[in-house]
This record gives sequence, structure tokens and C-alpha cells, in this order.
Amino acid sequence: MAMRQGVTCTWRKSSYSGGTGACLEVLIPVRDGLAVRDSKAPAGPRLGFGADAWSAFLAELDDRAFTLC
Repeated sequence: MAMRQGVTCTWRKSSYSGGTGACLEVLIPVRDGLAVRDSKAPAGPRLGFGADAWSAFLAELDDRAFTLC
């Protein structure tokens, strides 16, 4: 996901969202963590991640360590 580093006050949709409705939005409330949500359900659940956990997850995606269905 191409996102600029730093603190934001608004939810931002991934630049890789292709208009299929399967979009992820990210809120970076502080420098040491962030939250993600489904753009189709903005009032729904949100997941919080520490910066290190998020970086590790993105590194795994870059390595194509996950099998997508």
C-alpha cells in the first residue's frame, strides 16, 4: 500500500484500490501505530496495529508469503 508516513486526522484509502469495493482505509493517529477499516463499513470494526507489527505485515506481503484465495 502506498501511503505517506506521518500523522493524519482522516481515513485514507489505499492508492491500490481498484474500484472493486474491496478497499482498505488507514488512519495513522500517532507515529507508533495505526488503524485499518473496511471502506464499505466505516462505522464497523477497526483493527489497531503497532508500527513494528504493520511493517512486518507489509514486508510479508512484499515477499508474497500469503496465499490469496
